[in-house]
Amino acid sequence: MNGENRPQRVRVTAPPRPGAVPPAFPVARELDEQSEVGEVFLSSLIRSQLRLALVVAGGFGLILLGVPLLLAAYPHLGTLELFGIPVPWVLLGFGVYPLVIISGALYVRSANRNEKRFQDLLDEG
Repeated sequence: MNGENRPQRVRVTAPPRPGAVPPAFPVARELDEQSEVGEVFLSSLIRSQLRLALVVAGGFGLILLGVPLLLAAYPHLGTLELFGIPVPWVLLGFGVYPLVIISGALYVRSANRNEKRFQDLLDEG
């Protein structure tokens, strides 16, 4: 399929307001035009978000894997009880759920920071 058969892209905008900043920032324009430079910026954001997700998931997995390793290294912990509840259940109930919440909160905060930096790059132009 050659470029002649594709429909032409048309941008529909509102009339410019007095005192409005023109929306054609170089980086934003690169993204709008889907150029190679825009693809580089966008793939950079995607890579940073993926790297963040892998780091958070990896850290969460290592800590979660630490509970069974701790119980395997110290088998006597499996026989102990705290308020009538076995210690492994306490570790899982009161250790893992806060870990999930903390990991999620750290991920959201860092992902928002990555997106804010990308938005600042667009705004800088």
